[in-house]
Amino acid sequence: MKRKSVLLLAIFLPVQIIGINILKGYPYFIEEYYSHGLYPLISKIMRYSLGIVPFSLGDFLYASLIILLIAWIVRRISQKFRNPKIWIPDALASLSVIYFCFHLFWGFNYYRLPLHKSLGIENDYTTEKLISLTETLISESNKLHSELAENDSVKVHYDFTKKELFDITLKGYDHLQKDFPDFTYNGEALKRSIYSLPLTYMGFNGYLNPLTNEAQVNTIIVPYKIPTTASHEIGHQLGFAKENEANFIACLATMNHPDPYFRYSGFTFALSYCLSEIYRREPEKVKEMTAKMNPGILENYREVEEFWLKHTNPFEPVFQATYNRYLIVNNQAEGMKSYSYVVALLVNYFDDSRNAF
Repeated sequence: MKRKSVLLLAIFLPVQIIGINILKGYPYFIEEYYSHGLYPLISKIMRYSLGIVPFSLGDFLYASLIILLIAWIVRRISQKFRNPKIWIPDALASLSVIYFCFHLFWGFNYYRLPLHKSLGIENDYTTEKLISLTETLISESNKLHSELAENDSVKVHYDFTKKELFDITLKGYDHLQKDFPDFTYNGEALKRSIYSLPLTYMGFNGYLNPLTNEAQVNTIIVPYKIPTTASHEIGHQLGFAKENEANFIACLATMNHPDPYFRYSGFTFALSYCLSEIYRREPEKVKEMTAKMNPGILENYREVEEFWLKHTNPFEPVFQATYNRYLIVNNQAEGMKSYSYVVALLVNYFDDSRNAF
């Protein structure tokens, strides 16, 4: 009976893969019945039940899976890979269960409608509109910087504890849910990752554990980046699986935040995306734009860059390439380059008179 169940689970893996590839072509179905139907119920249950645990259960789950995998490989090697009729179905059955849980608990959100369609905005824009938004972002960033820094040439310091930053992050979503019910965040499960050091050397700010719905934040990163990182991971928890969409939501949550430090993180985060896109289109224009910025804003950017340069290592490109491939497999055809979609969302969202600053 046990072997029969194992074989059925093993056979179920290719069936799942075929079924999911078919469902990819029906984003409206996934949007309505999963992203707005089943997923909110699953995510709330997981966040409310695991949110009370003071540590990241998902991190320990990953550790357990890695240990089991290593033990399994060692055992296969010691047995010289004998009895493939037993261990191959066992391996496929285990993958089948993980694959099923990944999609049921969160992964189907990769195939929902693009966010610009949900918001009823365009996904293309002119360079003129991009420059106009960038000038507005520079103006707002300068105002906030002048309010928070000693003078226009020094960076803004974040004198918060990590717990305070996490607690304050949630207030941004309290504001957003008034206009966007989809951004209502109930059942806090925002946690420090016990893998913050490895994540740093891998080049990641944080991640969402799709098997536990816990948002993990790398708390070793520069405090200035924690507001947008934590808001980004909450965006994933709310069912926005794509990185670019979660980044846009992080911009909205922080730019509309009641705390000026969070607004500063949000406006300068959005500004960095716009400047990068202008550089891609009109490189000489960037010099003109940055000349209008308080030098202290550039110091905050430099602080982040120096942090990552300090932790650069030969293995980071491997992790980045692996993650890039993961994005491509999960319906983000341009991989990490698809992050530029954030700019399209920003330009068109704020081009709408209803969303003006």
